Amino acid sequence: MRRLLLLLAASIATAVLLAGCAQNARSDNLTATLNAYGSAVRWNGLQSALQFVDPAVLKAHPPTDLDLARYQQVRVSDYDDGAGPVPLGDNEVQQTVRISFVNIHTQAERSVTTRQVWRYDEKTKHWWLESGLPDIRQD
Repeated sequence: MRRLLLLLAASIATAVLLAGCAQNARSDNLTATLNAYGSAVRWNGLQSALQFVDPAVLKAHPPTDLDLARYQQVRVSDYDDGAGPVPLGDNEVQQTVRISFVNIHTQAERSVTTRQVWRYDEKTKHWWLESGLPDIRQD
């Protein structure tokens, strides 16, 4: 009986440790994804961030040619992710980001605040941007 209880306790402890490791791996993956997204936006422009958008979202709401042309007209001058992501659920987080950019034709600088929603896909072990690219037309 004592052996059975020890075996049961060891099994429960292993399950808790594995769950904790999975949570840490997901959190590390989120951090890496958010850093990569921020770097892509800062250094490669807004169009390069399309690779982070959920393919299902892109299929349902593809960016228009006009949107893509607008993204080519600006250069990001600042990307402030503030306090970082806030959990919305087990597999979803929200992050508020202020993006400043300069219009390459007029040299006018503007900023937009965007609320990014990221979803974790358990099957692919990948974080996807659900909210799409920022609307740079907003004030």
